[in-house]
Order: sequence, then structure tokens, then C-alpha cells
Amino acid sequence: MQTTDSPTLELAIDLISRASVTPDDAGCQALMMSRLASLGFTGEHMRFGDTDNLWARKGSEGPLLTFAGHTDVVPTGPEKNWAHPPFDAVIKDGYLLGRGAADMKGSLAAFITACERFVSAHPDHRGSIALLITSDEEGPAQNGTVKVIEALEARSEKIDWCLIGEPSSTREVGDVIKNGRRGSLHGYLTVQGIQGHVAYPHLAENAVHTVAPALDALANEFWDNGNDYFPPTTFQITKVEAGTGSNIIPGECLVHFNFRYCTENTAESLEKRVLTILDRHSLKYDLQWHLSGRPFLTDKGALVAASQNAIRNVTGRETELSTSGGTSDGRFIAPTGAQVVELGPINATIHKIDECVKAEDLDTLSLIYEQILVELLV
Repeated sequence: MQTTDSPTLELAIDLISRASVTPDDAGCQALMMSRLASLGFTGEHMRFGDTDNLWARKGSEGPLLTFAGHTDVVPTGPEKNWAHPPFDAVIKDGYLLGRGAADMKGSLAAFITACERFVSAHPDHRGSIALLITSDEEGPAQNGTVKVIEALEARSEKIDWCLIGEPSSTREVGDVIKNGRRGSLHGYLTVQGIQGHVAYPHLAENAVHTVAPALDALANEFWDNGNDYFPPTTFQITKVEAGTGSNIIPGECLVHFNFRYCTENTAESLEKRVLTILDRHSLKYDLQWHLSGRPFLTDKGALVAASQNAIRNVTGRETELSTSGGTSDGRFIAPTGAQVVELGPINATIHKIDECVKAEDLDTLSLIYEQILVELLV
């Protein structure tokens, strides 16, 4: 393993070296727990299906501040296209390179080292600290954080504040934190026509031709203006599939689409509006829905204030609050009543070939996390 003079970097390198592609944890959680145990954390391994989850807690009293994150990473893509093997983390020209450097093993390492310094300096801190770590955030997200939250709720173990280490920053570490996320609603549409020979269209009904005007109407529909906290709702077609040969009129067309929606709409209102448009075009169809998550917002409160103060104290920067981007596991935690923010490194290279993060940013991030602990638990 490459060595540095930074405990956070060294731990990040160790974590990156473990090829934990969803849902494989590859020993990352055990490594993290080995560090936490010496601080007085009690670890609880929660395995659901093929997913490893760790709930580690120090203290039994409230308030409870939880660091949440994931050890799983997305596939590397062709390894030959990487400048260095993706799971052989290296530091080059001031950057830490490797799959998961930014999303989000750098943040996991910063969680641990921040806790180590904080507990050493404040052994009698108030409240409790916990880590909620899953190996299925990048995948289906069915056996990860959502299941841990269900278990915690069942035993009335409540999170007051949750800081998720997702890469939220854009230009400099800490310049943006996510204090909410849009909802995500998927639609799976099957339109029925009549298959036939292209030379005899009067004996067939082309499912693609039939659905095309409806898709155009959906794509051009005005959904909402957004609001002070969220950008407008967007509709995107993600897949269209039809046809079995060059001389065959397709008798079926499959269409997948997605809404990223704000609080000006609900999943139910969007579903109703889509059905109205489809029915207006007299389609024969089947439509299935999957709600990935409802929108959530942590507008004001102790956690947002502590995060802003910590970033200001460590970096001198003022922080922008944002609800843009994709979904996160915050969608499972916020409905319990917890205040939730996402704060992590720069997100420019996440999921890309040669994923990387500024090496010094991880030390900065660790200091910010430590200061948030001070703001809330001292």
C-alpha cells in the first residue's frame, strides 16, 4: 500500500484497494469497524439479501449524529483505458486516483479520522455518534440503507442529524452542500399494436407510430416551474424498444421514462397526468410505475447551520445550498424526521474513467466533519 503522512489518505487508499463493486463490500466495513471499535463504537452487522450493512454507534443518549455512506462502487469500465489500475490507488500530481476516490471512499476515510480526532479531544461529548454504511447504494438500493432504517425505526432508534458523504462539491471542497433532493419516478410503458408485413400496412397497426404522438406530447408537457428550493420537474425518455426485423411492422413498443420531480408535484399527480395524455391518444397500453424516492428538504436547522459554520471555519468559504443532481440514500432517512445534508468532495469525475479527488481535499473534508461534530456535540 502506498504510504503518506495523512491518516485520511492512507485509509482511503486501503479502502480503494478493495474491489467492492455493488453489492460486494470486499471487507471495507470490517476495516472501518476495526478503527471504530477502539473509539468505543459498538458495531452491528446487518446483512439483507446480498447486501452488507454496518450500523456502528457510540453512546446511547440523544441527540444522535449519523454519518451515512456506501462502500460499493460502480464498475470500472475497460481497465485498459485507465491511466493506472482502478483498484491500485495512486497519488499523482496532487490527486488521489482510483475507483471510489470521490464516490465515496474518500468521504468514508474522512468520517473515520474525524471521529478519531474528535473522540480523542472530547471523550465525554454529549449525545451519540453513529455510522450507517451500506454496500448497495449504487445498485438497486433495496437491501441497503432502506432496510437498516426500517430496523432502526422498528426499535424506535431515531437519527436526529444525518450527514451523507456524497460528493456534493463542484469547484472547491465545501462550496456546495445538498440539503434536499428531487423525487424520482420511473414509468415502464408497453403499447400494443398489430404486427404485420411492411408491404401491407393496412393489415397491421404500427405500435411505434401509434405511441409517437403521445411521447411527443409528454416530452413537451409543462410540468411545473419549480420553486425556491427545487428546479422544475423534468421528464426524460430513457429507452425505446420495438421491432423484430426489417420487413416487419412492430406490434409492440416498450418505452421507459423517468421524472425527476420537485415538491410542486407528487408521484400521484404525475401518474394521473401521464394517464390523461396517454388516454387522449387512444392507446392500447400497460403502464407500470416504480417510485425510487420522494423529494425531501432540510431547509433550516442545526445541521445546516453547523455544516455552514464548519465549512466557513475550516476553509473560509460560504456554502451554496442545492437540491440538484440525482437521488441519494437520504430519501430513505429524511422521512423518519431526521435533518439530512450531503457534504463530500468534488464530483467532477464520479463514475468516470480515472476517477480522482484532490488529495488535500480529503484532509480538509475530515477537518470539516470534525468541526461539525464539535458544533453539534460539544
